Amino acid sequence: MPLCIIQDTREQTPYTFACITPPPLVEVATLASGDYSVKGLEDQVAIERKSLADAFGTFGQGRERFERELSRLAQMRFAAVMIEAPWEQIIHRPPRRSRLNPKTIHASIVAWQIRYRTIHFWDCPNRVFAERTTYRLLKRFWDDLQTGKIKI
Repeated sequence: MPLCIIQDTREQTPYTFACITPPPLVEVATLASGDYSVKGLEDQVAIERKSLADAFGTFGQGRERFERELSRLAQMRFAAVMIEAPWEQIIHRPPRRSRLNPKTIHASIVAWQIRYRTIHFWDCPNRVFAERTTYRLLKRFWDDLQTGKIKI
């Protein structure tokens, strides 16, 4: 059975994975947590995608809801939060309309990685790199499961 990526129905600017050759199978379905997962493993692996503006909004005003999401993601075998911006941009060029101090983003991610040990935060130089990394993480999880390198 080939890898099939599940994209959450609520994803507003979804990845197409057109940058991957050949593009993977993608199905749209409601996920309990995250924006992307692997079909049949939705409770084991998930990737949460964040644009720069979304990260600032979520880590600020949407913090309580996001921390509930992190609690759900922490129950998985592997989870990641994919931020479509590098640290240099997060710290030195935050979204214009945000009132959140960029240092708060850094401090929050440090704290969350300590509290939620199975969640990995990725800063990526751009959206395409984040899309490729999302695919590679899901594919590696799938491949390692198929070859017995990880067990669930």
